[in-house]
Amino acid sequence: MGKILVTGGTGFIGSHTCVALINAGYQVVVMDNLCNSKVEAIARIEMITGRHIRFYRTDMRDKHGVCQIFEDNKIDAVIHFAGWKAVGESVEKPLDYYENNLGGTLTLLEVMRQFQCPILIFSSSATVYGSHNPVPYQEDMPTSATNPYGYTKVMIEQILRDLCVAQHRFSAVALRYFNPIGAHESGLLGENPNGIPNNLVPYVAQVATGKLDCLRVFGNDYDTPDGTGVRDYIHVMDLAVGHVAALAYAVNHTGFEAINLGTGKGSSVLDVVRAYERASGRKIPIKVVERRAGDIATSYADPTKAKDLLGWETTYDLDKMCADSWKFTLQNPRGL
Repeated sequence: MGKILVTGGTGFIGSHTCVALINAGYQVVVMDNLCNSKVEAIARIEMITGRHIRFYRTDMRDKHGVCQIFEDNKIDAVIHFAGWKAVGESVEKPLDYYENNLGGTLTLLEVMRQFQCPILIFSSSATVYGSHNPVPYQEDMPTSATNPYGYTKVMIEQILRDLCVAQHRFSAVALRYFNPIGAHESGLLGENPNGIPNNLVPYVAQVATGKLDCLRVFGNDYDTPDGTGVRDYIHVMDLAVGHVAALAYAVNHTGFEAINLGTGKGSSVLDVVRAYERASGRKIPIKVVERRAGDIATSYADPTKAKDLLGWETTYDLDKMCADSWKFTLQNPRGL
């Protein structure tokens, strides 16, 4: 196995997965349009790994640009992270989300077919379990969504299923992430959103540094141990290693597989706040506000399939996730 194309490779999960791939002996080519990330991530990956990375500033909807990458490099497999991911924005701009996430993926798949590249690892999401399945979530449960972003994941999984039926040599693994947090232990890479964060831990980090006054907690009256929403938080480096394991699996298996990547344990918003207070030594003020529309009380994975098929398990706990996030925050006060 030679070169792996990583779309969205300068983003949070993509950049950490590049590190894990290089550590496992793969050559990495990165494609990103930098709409929600910074090219500095490439330099940081190179600092951590000591390896040069070929980077293309290309939008996945640009078929000519994507073809150029395949012409320049013998791409053996693609790990596909590129896509927009803000739930609220997807409700406001559904056509933009479908055009970007679905249109871009279709363009990528067309180019892969043209260049006879038969392996795709897809960045899916626990959002495909919708709001009606009981926890823990298992891969054979019916899929649905509560917003256009989630439906782009549901639809792309279906496209990949259909493609695997039509092209018998094609292998696609959809990795259903739960809630990635943390950072590389060097402090050189971490979650680096543009503007005010959508996700819990970068928001908590900005409260800890004083950039934001307090953490808004959306509801404290859920049917959970402390009333706040429970989620399955996973260290981003555990997640990254899961992609390497999925790639090794896909090399030897054709067809479609959906696989959860989570710890199998739920932590509440207040659990995360307390862990971050321990990591930072700082008090995190909170303000309880109304629930968000579409939020569910509890979400966590059954990770059995990942262990059985990929030989993969998580290794880091919530305290380590928060400690690594805080280290990145301290070392990068202005982000990357």
